[in-house]
This record gives sequence, C-alpha cells and structure tokens, in this order.
Amino acid sequence: MDPENTMQAAKTRLLEAALPHVAFDGWSDATFKAAISDSQTAPGLAHALFPRGGVDLALTYHRDGDDRMTEALKTTDLAALRFRDRIATAVKLRLSRADREITRRGAALFALPQHAADGTKAIWGTADAIWIALGDTSNDLNWYTKRASLSAVYGATMLYWLGDDSPDHAASWDFLDRRIENVMSFEKAKASFRENPLGKALLAGPLKILERLHAPKGQRDLPGSTQ
Repeated sequence: MDPENTMQAAKTRLLEAALPHVAFDGWSDATFKAAISDSQTAPGLAHALFPRGGVDLALTYHRDGDDRMTEALKTTDLAALRFRDRIATAVKLRLSRADREITRRGAALFALPQHAADGTKAIWGTADAIWIALGDTSNDLNWYTKRASLSAVYGATMLYWLGDDSPDHAASWDFLDRRIENVMSFEKAKASFRENPLGKALLAGPLKILERLHAPKGQRDLPGSTQ
C-alpha cells in the first residue's frame, strides 16, 4: 500500500473522529486524545501527523473546507456572473459547507494570541484558493492586494455568519455584498489614481520600485501556500 495514501487515510480518520468532540471540548488536547482513542490510531502516528494536536486538527479541517469549496466551484456555472458575483458565490460556497459550531470553535482558538498567526494564514489560504479557482494569474503587487482584500472580506463575513440567525443566512449574504462593494469602490479609486498624472508619476517611480521589491518569486513562497 502507498505510504502516502496510508498517512492521508489516518489523517482523515483522526479528523472525522475529532469532529463530534469539537462542539463540547473545542479544538483541544481533550478532543485530540478522544480522536486517537475513537479512531484506534497509534498515538505515535497521531502525534507525528498532528504535532500540535488540536491546533493542527483545526487547520486541517479549515483546509478541507477550502478543498470542498474548490471542488464545488468546478461544477458551478460562473460564466454568466459578474466578477463580483463570482467572488460572492465562492465565499457562500465556502461558508455553506462548514459546520457553524465547529467553525466557531476554530475562530475562538485562532483568536488566542499564540495561534493568531495560524488563523491569519488559514484565512489567507482561503482567499488564495478562491482567486486561483476564479482563474487569477497575477504575479505582481496585485497578487498581494487581491488576497489581502479578500481575506478581510472573508474574515468579516465569517464572523458575521457565525452570529447570523436570519433565514438561509440572508443577512450574511447582504453583509458580504456590502463588503465586496466597498472593495470594488476602492479598486475603482485605485484605477482613477493610475490615470491621474501624479499617480502615473508615482507608479513609474517609487511605487514601481516597491512593487519589484515585493513581487513574489512564486506563489508557493507566499503566505497561505502549501509546500
């Protein structure tokens, strides 16, 4: 049997065994120990797969959500939609496929100072997955700004969604549309800046140098990417 497949199967088994415990114990050591016991996984293997226990389980759950969203987008007809609506559709697909209580427990975990960087990287990874699924090919400073903007939109919408009890989360989707409108307004302002004589001068000088300094060598070298 392929060792890689064996390891992946063990990771999946542990994560599935952990989920029923998360609502009660969060993404904690108690949940991790229960998952080991319930899945009958050797403790040594479990700790090798998830060195930080519950934290790594939570991150795996988040990445699995990104993967499910990506697969759903492949079978979603986006051609007739405006680009802003494609983004909204992707965010809705991502959140609608997540368990709200489990996501709430993850938000609480990543709000802790010692895990805040992990949470930020996870949200960045979601934004990156959405842009890639929508065909983004930027490789300059726009690569960063697109993902930074969408990370803010997704993060804010997720927090709103966690407390939203409106029918079919309609209030969350209205909130999402407003956040996207804010970003689109900013992009329009940025486009106007590029056409402004002062903007052109800056883009040809200091900002061009800054863009070269920050341009990614490759997407795998950037936050939210996987090796």
